[in-house]
Amino acid sequence: MRTRLIVATAAGYLLGSVPVARTIARRHGIDDLRDVGDRNPGAWNTMELLGTSAALPVFVGDTAKGVAAAGLGRAIVGGWWAPYVTGGAALVGHAYPFTDGFRGGRSVLTFVGTGLVASPRAAAVSVAVATAVWAGTRRFDVAARAGVASFPVVQLAAEGPRRTAATGVLMTFVGFRFALAALEGRPTDDRAS
Repeated sequence: MRTRLIVATAAGYLLGSVPVARTIARRHGIDDLRDVGDRNPGAWNTMELLGTSAALPVFVGDTAKGVAAAGLGRAIVGGWWAPYVTGGAALVGHAYPFTDGFRGGRSVLTFVGTGLVASPRAAAVSVAVATAVWAGTRRFDVAARAGVASFPVVQLAAEGPRRTAATGVLMTFVGFRFALAALEGRPTDDRAS
């Protein structure tokens, strides 16, 4: 099992390192999203600069990185904890991609993708919460916050403290990325990235 875990974790990191936003931005004439807008190479910055149609593949791609990495953990390693490890590796890959000089995004959508696999029941409720808030406010950023904030609460009620603690570790990593952005003087708007 140790070899399978190492392989799946390395694959998770490699998946996380796929430069989805950079690829889309370059197709639209922006060389580096880290130099424009909120300077985060993610879906929200892509949307603000290039519009929804350009941001949609980034949104899907960054989420898919977490889904694929966590899915590898579940399929190759097994155990409730494996998707958190391999999905967490994708978060690290997104934040510190070898493909982009170890300077990446905040891993929000990769976290979402990991959560979809690691805790599908809590994720389904959180998506429903986000959808309801979005329908009521017409603000995606507020809806995203509500969905993410509801995730560990629902998870604690449905799955108990161990899985919720694992989610807390991943959420702490995302928070760490936001804190680093603030220290670097980058805007820390917490919309999808």
